[in-house]
Amino acid sequence: MKCTPPKKPTWQQKLNDNKGLPKVEEITGKMSTKWGTGTVVIPAPIEVNELMAKIPKGKLTTINHILQALAKKHNATIGCPMTTGIFAWVAANAAEEQRQQGKTDITPYWRTLKTGGLLNDKYPGGTDIQKILLEQEGHVVIQRGKKFLVLDYEKALFPI
Repeated sequence: MKCTPPKKPTWQQKLNDNKGLPKVEEITGKMSTKWGTGTVVIPAPIEVNELMAKIPKGKLTTINHILQALAKKHNATIGCPMTTGIFAWVAANAAEEQRQQGKTDITPYWRTLKTGGLLNDKYPGGTDIQKILLEQEGHVVIQRGKKFLVLDYEKALFPI
């Protein structure tokens, strides 16, 4: 009998595994020190992907805007920054996985920036690839210290 390790799930499978999410919970414990009182929505990965996928060529969004859109959708005080950031990373990797399979209609993850217009070094290919993809769409990327950001990114924000 041959023993084979279980297959690692693909990024697409991770994206579509909602693990019982979304759910809205009371803000408690250490979170209340930073975020105050109210409720937090823990989104499903696919919800984060859907918001990222709405951003048209030449436009941008930030994780903070996605957090606000998720909170509004679920009537919560805030969106969970930790899981939303992780799920944006999953969405980016799932899109890159699709690109490697020859698909062209993928989630434009490079249009989702971190707070302050910063590029996300955790996306596939790091900031180098995100910079190239953003510049191809007409954005100007500048370097501040070790960080890269889109110049005047606020002018290109897309309402979600």
